[in-house]
Formats: sequence, structure tokens, C-alpha cells
Amino acid sequence: MALFGRKKKAAAAAPSAEVTTSQWGTVKEAFVITRKEKPLTLVWMAAIFVGVLAGGIILGISLHHPVYFGIIFTPLSILAAFFFFTRAANSAAFASIEGQLGAGASVLMAIRRGFSTTPAVNVSRNQDMVHRTVGRPGIILVGEGGAGVRALLNDERKKMERFVAGAPVTEIIVGNGEGQVPLKKLQKHLKKMKKKLSNNQVREVRGRLKAVGGMSMPIPKGPMPKGVRMPKR
Repeated sequence: MALFGRKKKAAAAAPSAEVTTSQWGTVKEAFVITRKEKPLTLVWMAAIFVGVLAGGIILGISLHHPVYFGIIFTPLSILAAFFFFTRAANSAAFASIEGQLGAGASVLMAIRRGFSTTPAVNVSRNQDMVHRTVGRPGIILVGEGGAGVRALLNDERKKMERFVAGAPVTEIIVGNGEGQVPLKKLQKHLKKMKKKLSNNQVREVRGRLKAVGGMSMPIPKGPMPKGVRMPKR
């Protein structure tokens, strides 16, 4: 009986071990990307750790309890350094894919809740492309590429007005120019958009687009982001 009990415990612990391994793999991947894009991150993390800990010890000395405050501020120092690392990793992840073909789709598909994205629903020979996202704000057409992306957006808007008449359609161009949305702010921009549809209406729009079918186009040859997990917000 004891043997079977141990087997059950081992089986129950297996998923937890897999999750832990996956989490460490994600942290390792984020560390590699951050070190490549922002080489001084470790230096800043060490400075933050030492600074917070030193501040705690100095406070402890003034209150005649340096050891006690040192123990308390050690985990706080680690937490502060790790918080800085997550912010740096966030920024490095965007920097590593910015300018690459399909970067906008990677960011959109990283939004787990409230939005459903179909990448590259319209693509030109110059590798300009439009991605379609559906959520409470309605149908959002996100274009990335050169000067020809505006024509693709207009073409896709006409399709949406024909197949899903009455649904609100918003156009966004990813970029750093005037009137464009920077890649690193794309997720936040979508989440701040005014909600115009109910959950039932969102499901209806998704159902109509799925029923239409044949609206997604293959992505042309070119560099695509690989091995990059976008931050979740």
C-alpha cells in the first residue's frame, strides 16, 4: 500500500515539476534576450540590490538593530532587483523583434484574454501586412510595413463592412511615426480602447468571420520572430 501511495504522490508531483521546469526555461530565455539587448541589466540589478540592502542596514543602525533590518531587507532587495529585471526583459523582448516581419502579430497573439487575432489576413508583395483582431472594441485591423499598408487596411475594411456589416472597425498602423502606435505600446493601446460590443456580439462577429473563411493569406517569405515569448499584460 505504501508503494502505491508513493507512486500516486510522484504522479501528482510530476505536473508541478514540469511547470517549474517550464518557468525556469522562460526565465532563462528572458535572461538571454535581455543580456543581448541590454548588456548592463545585471550591473543595474546588482546596484539596486546593494542600494536597497544598504539603505535597510543604515536604517537598522540608526535604530540599533542593523542585523534585524539586514535580514528583513534582503528579500526586499531581491524583489526590487527582480522587478527591475522583469521591466528590462519586457523592453528587451520588444526590442528583439521590432522591425521584423510579423512582429505585430506576435504581440497581438500574446494577449491571452479578450482578443482573438488572425495574423496576415492581407499581405502585399512588398511584405506589408494586415492582422485582424476581434474583441470588445470591435474589429481591429493592425497594419505593419511600408507606405502600401494604408491601401491594404482600406481593402480589408471594405471586406469587413461587407461580411460583418454594422460591426465597428478600427485601423491601427504599427510604427514610430505620427499617428502610429509603437510596437511596445500596442497591447496597452488595445486594452485601453473603448468597449463597443457585448460578449455575445463578439462571439457573433467571430462566428461570422469564421464562417466566411478563405480570408487569411499566407505570409510571404522573410524573417519571422523565432523563440521570443512576448510579455503578458
